[in-house]
Amino acid sequence: MKLGRVDFPIPDMPRLGLAAFRNRIVFHLVFIALALATLALAVALLNEERQRNAQRYEQTFAKSLAEIVAQLRHPSGQLALMNPEPAQVEPGWVAPLVLPFGAIDFDDATKAQRVVEMAGCALQYPGGASLCAAVGSNAYAGGFVYLVASVDAPPLVSRERGALDLSDLHRVSLQLRQGGSTQHWLAPVEMLDAQRGQLPGFVVDGAANTTALKPKARPQRDFRGWVWREGPCLTAAEPCARRTTVSLRVPVDAFREALFRPGGPQWPPADLARTGLRLALLGPGGSTLFDSAAPGAQPPLNLTRLAAALAPGETLKITRGAHVVALLQGAEETGAPPSPWLMALIQHLPAPATPRTLAARDTVTTPGGRFDVTLTGELQGLDRSLSASAARLAWPVGAMLAAIALAWLIIEVGLIRRVAVLTRRAAALSHQMQQPGPAELGTLDVADLRGRDELGILAGSLADLLQHARDGLRREQLRAEREHDQWHAVGHEIMSPLQSLMLLHGADEDPSRRYVQRMQQAVKVLYGQASPSEALAAATLAVGRLDLDAFLRQVAANAAYAGIASVAYTPAPDPAWVQADEYPLEDALTHVLTNADRHRVPGTPITLTLQLTAAFATVEVHNHGPHIAEEQLARIFDYGVSTAEPEDGQRRGQGLFVAKTYLAKMGGSITARNVDGGVVFEIALRRGA
Repeated sequence: MKLGRVDFPIPDMPRLGLAAFRNRIVFHLVFIALALATLALAVALLNEERQRNAQRYEQTFAKSLAEIVAQLRHPSGQLALMNPEPAQVEPGWVAPLVLPFGAIDFDDATKAQRVVEMAGCALQYPGGASLCAAVGSNAYAGGFVYLVASVDAPPLVSRERGALDLSDLHRVSLQLRQGGSTQHWLAPVEMLDAQRGQLPGFVVDGAANTTALKPKARPQRDFRGWVWREGPCLTAAEPCARRTTVSLRVPVDAFREALFRPGGPQWPPADLARTGLRLALLGPGGSTLFDSAAPGAQPPLNLTRLAAALAPGETLKITRGAHVVALLQGAEETGAPPSPWLMALIQHLPAPATPRTLAARDTVTTPGGRFDVTLTGELQGLDRSLSASAARLAWPVGAMLAAIALAWLIIEVGLIRRVAVLTRRAAALSHQMQQPGPAELGTLDVADLRGRDELGILAGSLADLLQHARDGLRREQLRAEREHDQWHAVGHEIMSPLQSLMLLHGADEDPSRRYVQRMQQAVKVLYGQASPSEALAAATLAVGRLDLDAFLRQVAANAAYAGIASVAYTPAPDPAWVQADEYPLEDALTHVLTNADRHRVPGTPITLTLQLTAAFATVEVHNHGPHIAEEQLARIFDYGVSTAEPEDGQRRGQGLFVAKTYLAKMGGSITARNVDGGVVFEIALRRGA
């Protein structure tokens, strides 16, 4: 018969009708309805948010296209439309762009800077320098490349007319690579006044020639350049650095030839994207104030940046006739991917009144032609965004459902289940009593139903009776265990003198050997049964005056009989009286010597040293052997902790625990520390009068 179950066969359990569980069924249905209502509310709010997002998106869709078109109609946007394809030049070279203007008025610093700023054609370099390399949109501008650079520069060293050595002057080095050929110009600065200077362009051989001109060199007629120094000093230190603008017009023969080909001018040239320029502003002594090949340049606006203005699911298509200039997609929302089950739920919600696909069109006219801009959007992207938002809102809904489930669980387990259990057990007991034959009352366990209510009080009374019987049995078990530990402790303490007797009676012909062996075997049976910690804690010692010096002499002389050889002690000149019990102290010291003997290097002695202070006498036991791990120095005195190999399949670790216990009862202590070449155990005892 098991505790907690009714003592009769399962087939005899009565079957309770549905009416017996009517209240329980109603209770469950109420909580199920509450959970379904919470889910229905969440779905209704999700559908309402979906409808509202669709209406809002339809209202702002045309406005989004208008903002994009307005950006494209700006000169910087037209620049991106007229230069949709990336340049094909080598790294370190700058490809000229097609401007939304006919040309750059390079002779006027203000107009040149205004064109660069409006078109946004400049490469931005670290440190504030910029460079715009471009061609005009007018096919009859003459086939020139315009370069406008701005850089912070100190006062420029001007060239005197006719000077050929340019190493100590400021000059502009320009290279133009087209196809397989490269053309080089060197333009020294010739200042007209403190703020303005011109840059005559000389054709030179090779990019390495940047310091000298050929004798009788003459500047190229169509190469024109200007330099302006404007604004206040940028630094407080001398020389004064000012914002310096360099404006160049460079003739390109291949571009001019394209203007006069049969069939009319071809502009922009077909190989414009493969044309590379490199401009450097050089200073005296080989210094470089600016180099267009410097790393870290930020390119001007391009069409790919328009993708950032697109919402998820939107597509921007820009065409020029039948040619697709750009096809951009709105970036998907970052973060965790949409939940598949949330997406499926949103897709099954009632469709919004807004069409699933929206489209809007507009045109942008530039000097390079007309571009058609088409923006399309799908509500699928809104559904993905709504799924991400719903995933964040799922936590509050989940928390509400968890609260409902927790309330149901508390009431079910704390009340309804107890009533149901009591109902079944009471019905079973009643059924048993109604059986024909002798009346028998089965065992009914109601300890799990105890509490402060009426049902719990009745269950608690029966559980207290059972607990009283269990407590009595537990007390008997503890008493038996305590007696067993005491016998085990006695056996452990007898083992040490028996070991000495075995050495004294070691001869096989000694008649006492057999009886000592029998005693040792009997004690081993007791020794392996339980821990002696409680028995040792309950032991009492007879502490008195003891001459520690004479005691140590005797221990060193008798150590060999205990199997511990080479124990050396240097006697003290005077007696050393301490408070101790002789025999427990001998047991404690024997355990320490045994441990030292086990771990010493074979052939080395164990030395005993006595040190006296006013309050304590300290015995140092020193052996030569391996160190004890630092984390084990304090734990080796605990019961069961040992580094020795197991004996009879069991690890011991009791000797040092016995030594520590006995010394503590005498008012002493024992510690261990590592020294050079070994370990020292310190046994401290209080001095006696």
